[in-house]
Formats: sequence, structure tokens, C-alpha cells
Amino acid sequence: MNELLQNPIVQSSALPFAAGLLAAAILFPVRLGGLAAAAGFAAAVVAIGNFALEPLTATRKIVLIGGAAALFGALADLAFKPTRFTGIVLGAVFAGAALWVFSSLLSQKIPTEVAIVGAGLAGFTWWLVAATVSLHYDMVRAGAAALALGLGAGFAAVLGASGLLGQYGMALGAGSGAFLLLVMVLGGRVQAGASLTLTASVVAALIASGAVLLATLHWYSLIALALVPVLVRLPLPRGAIWMQAVVACVYAFVAAGGALAVAWLSARGWKL
Repeated sequence: MNELLQNPIVQSSALPFAAGLLAAAILFPVRLGGLAAAAGFAAAVVAIGNFALEPLTATRKIVLIGGAAALFGALADLAFKPTRFTGIVLGAVFAGAALWVFSSLLSQKIPTEVAIVGAGLAGFTWWLVAATVSLHYDMVRAGAAALALGLGAGFAAVLGASGLLGQYGMALGAGSGAFLLLVMVLGGRVQAGASLTLTASVVAALIASGAVLLATLHWYSLIALALVPVLVRLPLPRGAIWMQAVVACVYAFVAAGGALAVAWLSARGWKL
């Protein structure tokens, strides 16, 4: 059993998917099925076992902020109904958190680079959170966006030579995929809410940003990922919800695939 749990595929895919599916199945009656993404992410953190508060590295800060995003999202779903301004406000909050996460890395750069890179990462985080949280009312589009963001950020991080961040991203995607599967089975009874959209967007933004700073992931990949919550808004066909979910995933993975293409080309030495 220990050997199985130490398998990277199990840690980043199978176990997070099972944890996400269990969380979604248990919590959807109380409108918290979206915590499937957080459950998948947490399962990978526990399985990999590379977490401690000391020393508090950028990667460990990502885990802390990811947990905070899940908590904020759950509180938002339980305490009030998210509005169109919720994503804008939360985006600003977690953009500031992103600067804290990467403060040690930014401090190693010259002041001009700190300003440019810091503003770019904060802007990217703000946009991704604001645009994704605004999908909270649509479980199909939100689920597809969360799935594409997790897998897109995860695989791009792997191509950018950041294995741990890649596993975290794939686990986020696996948990989100479990949520989307439940939506395809149960339909409108499963709600995404901020518990899904906030967690997925914050963690994906931090993983992708971390891969840019810590590894060799090209910043063009961030632009492609930023298009995920835009493309999932394209029209969906009428009919069965599973068909809508498949089409929404196709839209989302066009953008996520762009991030992977950039990461692959960059890894092969292409100058972009």
C-alpha cells in the first residue's frame, strides 16, 4: 500500500480524483460540492508529504493560500450569494496574497524587475480569480474551467521542470474533474459556487506563477491560461448536460492547450 501511495500518478491523479468525488458526493446537498477541487489538492499535499511550516517556502505558501481560498469560498457560499462584484474583490485580495507568496523570490531581483514582474503576477492572479469566480452560478462552465486550469497549470509546470507544482496542479484538476463528473450525473442539483471557482483559480494562478519564477515556464503560458474563463463562455448546445460539459471542456482545453504548447516549445529551446 505504501508503494502504491508513493506512485506519482496515484498521488497526483487517482487519489485526488477519489477524494474529490467523495467530497462532492457528501457536500453537494449543502451547496459545497465545489470543495471537491480543494479535497483533490489536499489529498496530493498529504500523499506527497512535503509540507511543513518551517521553512516557509514559496511552494508551502501556495498550499496555505490554497487552503485559505477554499475556506473563503465555502464561507461565501454559506454566508451570502456571490454577486458580480465578489470576484473583483476576491481577485484583489488574492493578488496581494500572490505577492506575499513570491516575496522571497521577487526580493532577489532588481527594483525594476520587482515592479514589472510583481505587477504582472498580481494582475494575472486578479484577472484569473475575478473571471473564474464570476462563473460560480454555472456548474458546467465552472467545472470545465476548473478542470482545464488545474490540468493546464499542472502539466505546464511539469514541462517547465517543476515536478512538485505539476503534481499539485494535476491534483487540483483531478478533484475538479470529479466535481464535473458528478454534475454530469446529477445535473443542476450540484452547485459550483465560490468554493470551486475561487479555489481552482487561486491555486492554478499560484502554481503557474510559481512555475514561471521557480522554473523555466515561459510567461506566455499565463496569457493562454487567462483565456480559459473566457472561452468557456462560448455558446453551449441545448440538450443533455453531459454534452454541454464535454463542449465546455473542449473550449477550456483550447486555452489550456495553448499554455502547454508554449511550455513545450520553451522546454525544447525555442525562443518565444
